[in-house]
Amino acid sequence: MALMEKPLPDDVTDSDIAVPLAEDGDVEEENQSYSGAVSFIKSQYRRSKDARLADEERWLDAYRNYRGIYSSAVQFTETEKSKAFIKVTKTKVLAAYAQVVDVLFAGSKFPIGIESRQFPNNVADAVSFDPNALTSEIVKDKTGVDYTPKASIVRPDIARDLGLFKEDLKEVEDQLELGVGKTPESITFEPAKRAAQKMEKLMHDQLDETDAPKHLRSIAFECCLFGTGVFKGPFAQDKEYPRWDEDGNYTPLFETVPKMEYVSIWDFYPDPDARNMGEAEFTIQRHRLNRTQLRTLKKRPHFREESIELALEYGSDYTREYWEDALEDDSVNSDMDRYEVLEYWGILDTELAQEADIEIPKELRKKDEVQVNIWVCNGQILRLVLNPFTPSRIPYLAVPYELNPYSFFGIGVAENMTDTQLLMNGFMRMAVDNAALSGNLIFEVDETNLVPGQDMSIYPGKVFRRQSGAPGQAIFSTSAKNTSQENLFLFDKARQLADEATGIPSYTHGSGAVGGAGRTASGMSMLMGAAAQNIKAVVRNIDDYLLAPLGRSLFRFNMQFNFDKEFIGDLEVKARGTESLMRNEVRSQRLLQFMQMTANPSMAPFVKYDYILRELASSMDLDEDKILNDPREAAIQQKMMAEIQALMPEQPAPPPEGGPPGAPSPQDPTGNGNGNIVPGTAPEPGAPGFTGAGGGDNGGQPAAAPQGVAPQGAVQ
Repeated sequence: MALMEKPLPDDVTDSDIAVPLAEDGDVEEENQSYSGAVSFIKSQYRRSKDARLADEERWLDAYRNYRGIYSSAVQFTETEKSKAFIKVTKTKVLAAYAQVVDVLFAGSKFPIGIESRQFPNNVADAVSFDPNALTSEIVKDKTGVDYTPKASIVRPDIARDLGLFKEDLKEVEDQLELGVGKTPESITFEPAKRAAQKMEKLMHDQLDETDAPKHLRSIAFECCLFGTGVFKGPFAQDKEYPRWDEDGNYTPLFETVPKMEYVSIWDFYPDPDARNMGEAEFTIQRHRLNRTQLRTLKKRPHFREESIELALEYGSDYTREYWEDALEDDSVNSDMDRYEVLEYWGILDTELAQEADIEIPKELRKKDEVQVNIWVCNGQILRLVLNPFTPSRIPYLAVPYELNPYSFFGIGVAENMTDTQLLMNGFMRMAVDNAALSGNLIFEVDETNLVPGQDMSIYPGKVFRRQSGAPGQAIFSTSAKNTSQENLFLFDKARQLADEATGIPSYTHGSGAVGGAGRTASGMSMLMGAAAQNIKAVVRNIDDYLLAPLGRSLFRFNMQFNFDKEFIGDLEVKARGTESLMRNEVRSQRLLQFMQMTANPSMAPFVKYDYILRELASSMDLDEDKILNDPREAAIQQKMMAEIQALMPEQPAPPPEGGPPGAPSPQDPTGNGNGNIVPGTAPEPGAPGFTGAGGGDNGGQPAAAPQGVAPQGAVQ
């Protein structure tokens, strides 16, 4: 029997509830009726599998060039002795990967943020109140008259817009005004910003807990190598948190948390008619499970134990693909006890879903299709539920390195330099073979002059027996021309072409000589900045196809499964990958310069210094919430500082320049005449202190010199 129908509101969607497959009766007989759904899944799998054959060949070529492995289709002639493979592809892929990772993780946080919109709905952007404003209590206390606040102060729309945040300002409700405070004493409360900060903190905690940064790095690697990276999630998972009570008993806590993981491109089969995930009607993930892993599925919600056991009884059904042999270095057959499990997310005809004995809510029965999640193994349906997400979505994201507008899969670094890698290998093999040939002598032997039956190998100390002819005529030596320099020159040209094809110059990863302006520090900085421009398009793709959709999906997941009333607000997900392209140091310098430029008091009313301070703290990888006060705390702090300054005693004024009479001069602090000689202005004739001719207190006569000292200017 199927699950009992649950009453649902009229506006429910197919993703509001996950309806599992029933699990009663004879499993084998039930699977007979599910054969239509199983056949549908397998047909979609074959379609997708056939459609991506050409892409698989591209990926194999990329993988071989990365590993430095020649394909079995490459045949060498007898004259080609060298089998050298110069792995420049690996160098370029790792350089691109390092740049992408450096950009994404330049800051201390995962590159996803939540911000309130400029003109938010459903919650006020900002409300304020003035503590000094007149209230009804103050008026009645002073005048004895009952005072009713004006309509301009008590705003009914504030309660509606502020929503549940109204409780925080209940004591000052009659003083609330929309917008920021207009006086220094006013206090501003920003509920939309508060909701954004709380949601962002929750999302970052969830991303760190599920090891999202590690999975993102794996995606970035496959994106650079194969051209496409695949991310799965978020999807609900019951996680066990270890807990022990006071008596030492283990009492774990189970909580529904979002799970996110990297999916190998080799196991991902999308809708062959789609060019991106937004157009995809379905996706299939191929799993290779052993017996233990297959049995572990019983612990997950809505998996049918009887069907899993029946699939195990039928035996392993895993068939290796041709590309698996090329990817694995060993030839050991490790698939003897493996099972192929197909995980399907997408549409299913309502009729087929009903044949599979899944109860369709009455609001969805008139629809031609429903969104489902189906797991199939050995012809058995292990799990079949309606899509549990609100709104319905396929929990996979595919991000291209270089966008191909006519294909689902993108283009990677390795594919962009396939031809140049082939050229570099050819030129290097020719150079090695020629160097080996020209570095050794070639011998010509006239066997008629030698005793028959001799060993013709040549080595130091070898003796040949001659039977006739003149000496030196039996064996002649010569050498081949050395053309390795020409081959190496062509190799360097091919490498330059690889730089241009990939947009990753050799000097960015420490290879190749730099001439011209690159010889100076400023010139090299300009070259590195220009090279960084090439990665911007890649990071933008990561923002648009991975980070932004992931942020929106995680936001909706929390609103559905971890709802908190303080999350209410018109919030916007921000992908911050491209923001990291501007180094934090540069951002900090620009912010500081802007603060200096706007230090003029006349410009202060037009500048949001609280925002600038937060951005400055963020650019320095500091937690702005821990080191900066909110507007309310800042107002209190400012008031306290003003009160403390008012209580401080006045400092005495500094003495006039020169000090009181008889005080030591700054040049002679001791007053003993041992000060330093410093430049100054000589006194004018007749002024006090003038000792020159025609001045002083002796009627214009020179001052008498001390005994034993000649007068100034006297000839000794």
